[in-house]
Amino acid sequence: MAIALHKSVNNLGFTHVLVFCALLMVCATASRAQTQSAARDVQCGEVVKIQSRENSTTRYAFVPPPKPKRRADTITIVLLAGGSGHVNLDEKACPRGLKGNSLVRSIPIFNAAGFGTALVDAPSDFQGEDGLAGFRTAPEHAQDLGMVIAELRARTQGMVWVVGTSRGSISAANVVSRLSGPSAPDGVVLTSALMSGQSPARKAWVAQTVFDLQLENIRTPLLVIGHAADKCIRSPPDAMDRIVARTPAIRQQVVTVIGAPGSDGPPSLNACEGRSPHGFLDQEAEVAAGIMRFIRGGKY
Repeated sequence: MAIALHKSVNNLGFTHVLVFCALLMVCATASRAQTQSAARDVQCGEVVKIQSRENSTTRYAFVPPPKPKRRADTITIVLLAGGSGHVNLDEKACPRGLKGNSLVRSIPIFNAAGFGTALVDAPSDFQGEDGLAGFRTAPEHAQDLGMVIAELRARTQGMVWVVGTSRGSISAANVVSRLSGPSAPDGVVLTSALMSGQSPARKAWVAQTVFDLQLENIRTPLLVIGHAADKCIRSPPDAMDRIVARTPAIRQQVVTVIGAPGSDGPPSLNACEGRSPHGFLDQEAEVAAGIMRFIRGGKY
């Protein structure tokens, strides 16, 4: 009898274990499903598409700034990523490409501080392997970006700045040096600017730098930021003073960021990556805060 009772208790306990394990499996499956569903439901902003040129459209991911009491406090930043410039926005305005780019990583920081953001994708006719390639210095590229700026200014009734990093610095210098009026930005920030070309490169456009643009035409406020440990051969931090030396900007500042993990080895193209000192790895919040202080009229 005791044995039977003991057996009965064991069976009962075993049944409970089976039920408990089944519940765990159901909960785990449900949790995974909820996580996957939440990932699918992530909204990175609004996808805005404009007709930029004949047979060409430009899209950007727009997160509007909050509506402040004063118009002067309404600020939107046009973000120009490096590399190919093709961030490949999905239908929820989330980038599928260049996720490691410093500006892409900094979008939540800007938004949390009350800044609107517009992450610009490569236009529809420049989304191949090379993306924007040599188009970054073209007058038509400046016009495309000018249309984005004018559209944002009309939407927000506030200031619109342009921030370009790495190869995106060429695009930023292009638009701010060429345009005026409603299409022109209120100021420009260049981070890890490309200042050294590669003339022997197989593709001629690889040699492009910000010095290919008419920097003498930049009169809006200008902030130039580099990292002391940047080993990218294209963005030597000791060359940043050459940029401001050529610009008659009404307000300008050069900042050299220090700290965070450095890169080993000599300067090379391999160091021109977003998740490195070239992209201010682990210092995104610090750099974004300095950019926002400068845009608001202060110093980095």
